[in-house]
Amino acid sequence: MDVLIPLFSIAVVVAAGLAGIAIWAPRAFRIKLVALGMTAVLLPLVYLSLAELLGRPKPVAFEWNPIAFTEANVVAADLREGEAIYLWLRVDGADAPRAYALPWNLNTARQLYAAQQAAEVHGTPVRVRRIGSSEPDDESEPMFYAAPQPRAPSKS
Repeated sequence: MDVLIPLFSIAVVVAAGLAGIAIWAPRAFRIKLVALGMTAVLLPLVYLSLAELLGRPKPVAFEWNPIAFTEANVVAADLREGEAIYLWLRVDGADAPRAYALPWNLNTARQLYAAQQAAEVHGTPVRVRRIGSSEPDDESEPMFYAAPQPRAPSKS
């Protein structure tokens, strides 16, 4: 939700600029009215489309700042065979979880499932690393893993 208002504000400024150009252009009055009407229709459409996108998982390839997080907790996962791996991630330092969609990959799905099983046994969360990385897969370091158990408090 914190992205909706700035994006819509930018869209309003661009639409106002286009409307200004349409008003001052040397065209017939009817064409100017049509341009203003189209601008008036554009603004609610932009707002509704941005609001609708807020509830959809974002493909990992569309993450514009993959460096912003290198690791995150997996809050929930939904494996859709042949379609996608849907993840709900709590990124370190973020206040709300984010929804992502990974392209379907059997090895990645198996890795996630194994990490979920290990995390359940140890009572720790599932973590993910290199979520938006374009690096080649390094099999020695899995993408999904069960977080290590926290250290026991020291006895005094």
